[in-house]
Amino acid sequence: MPTRRTTAAALLSGAVLLSASLAACGPAGEGGAGGGGGEEDDRGRIWAQSLTWKDCPAPSPLQGGGDAPQPLPDGTRWQCATLRAPLDWDRPDGETVDVALIRAASRADAADRIGSLLFNFGGPGESGVATLPALAPDYEQLRSRYDLVSFDPRGVGASAGVTCLDAEAAQATDEQDGTPDDGDDEVTALLQARQRYADACERESGRVLPHVGTEDAARDMDLLRHLLGDDKLHYFGISYGTELGGVYAHLFPRNVGRAVLDGVVDPTLDQMEGALAQAGGFQMAFEHFARWCVDTGCALGDTPEEVTRLVMELEEKLDDEPLSVGGERVFTGSQFVDAVIQALYLKTAWPALEVGLQLLAADEGETLLGLADALSGRHAGGYSDQEDAQTAVTCADRSDRYTVDDVLEQAAAFEKASPIFGDTMVWGALECTDWPVRGKAEHPDVSAPGAPPILLVGNTGDPATPYEGAARMAERLGKGVGVELTYEGEGHGAYDSGNTCVRKAVNAYLLDGTVPAAGAVCEREPLQGKE
Repeated sequence: MPTRRTTAAALLSGAVLLSASLAACGPAGEGGAGGGGGEEDDRGRIWAQSLTWKDCPAPSPLQGGGDAPQPLPDGTRWQCATLRAPLDWDRPDGETVDVALIRAASRADAADRIGSLLFNFGGPGESGVATLPALAPDYEQLRSRYDLVSFDPRGVGASAGVTCLDAEAAQATDEQDGTPDDGDDEVTALLQARQRYADACERESGRVLPHVGTEDAARDMDLLRHLLGDDKLHYFGISYGTELGGVYAHLFPRNVGRAVLDGVVDPTLDQMEGALAQAGGFQMAFEHFARWCVDTGCALGDTPEEVTRLVMELEEKLDDEPLSVGGERVFTGSQFVDAVIQALYLKTAWPALEVGLQLLAADEGETLLGLADALSGRHAGGYSDQEDAQTAVTCADRSDRYTVDDVLEQAAAFEKASPIFGDTMVWGALECTDWPVRGKAEHPDVSAPGAPPILLVGNTGDPATPYEGAARMAERLGKGVGVELTYEGEGHGAYDSGNTCVRKAVNAYLLDGTVPAAGAVCEREPLQGKE
């Protein structure tokens, strides 16, 4: 499968393993302010419902598992609720779908409170209900004027989460050779696996598959805005969450409040073009890692080229003969590439990637297999539905349906863009082949004339959403809407990097309405730890 556009929850689960390794070594049209798209619907069961907030349970296996969220340091307890939305927004009086919500109340008094700040952490497929409490320390300053709110978008986690395979079949899919390079038999095996997967998704989740697109989620967000009592939607979208934010602004420009889009998806690319851009982005990020490794005296090679060559040799070796891990599992070449991708999402994971590669060179693959598991959503209780949901949302949104001939035609361009990741990315373009639901369009429509300024934060070293996407999102949003802030950093996104300049600029915008100057730039800060 292609790489998701964010893995916030996966990075959290991977961080524990990495630390241990280092130690060892509305209806159609706009809704008016406070409304949902029409007086008749405002009086209906959907727009007149009330949210009932209760203490949150532990995340379900589909949400990633784990313990119930603990109170914040000041004693504020997390509260959860369920919103009812039309399964089909074209039939608002028909069947409904439950959307799971979570919030932490603001520390502000009524005079200083702005409203709710809604988060989407990307994917698509990330559970906001599970992720927001885990990342809450990063956003504590924003709680000085906002209730922090997130949700599982429809098709994710507790919101009619898409499920396809049981744990055994999901593990076999993880171990599938995703880059056939040894004749027609491997290609046939990959296509058959993709067909079995699509059939399983239709069998297990066919009711919701046509209704999990980004426009559906955006309409759910406007309903949520109304039920929270906010005239405007204040929003923080990360990675895929930036696409969702752009689509919301297109549908409801007059309902946009203060909105931040961080790690901006390029809305001008089709799926193949987006995969090519990601291939180049992850290659760039790996080369930056290799240079850092050499400059800090790593044991993987004396030059960046030697580090790159080692990684390619390890992948080839695992592709030919997977490594037995723990007696019950194997570590394949495809999983190895996934593990490297996972580590490149955060610059702070670079030291752990170095250690994991050293251990793998000595035939110890447990550390990197743990990283691959984090990317695929595997946890102690089984698998989350992040990969299933990612596929379902992507294939509902995008009309591209590629063939093997398309892949072979583009293979040379992907190889040139990335000797390490090109094969994985180009074969991943078959993600929606044989999918049972037709996709909406080649590109999302994010044009939003009449919307207020929206802050777009682009990271020059971002592997998953390359920096150029921010400028293209600004252009598509329309003149005077998209305001760009550049972060000269590494890793995916900017705010969660902890960069002081980025935090200051974003907080000033969200808390005080101060829009950064055109062309504002935040410089990178040194990586803590190994020098």
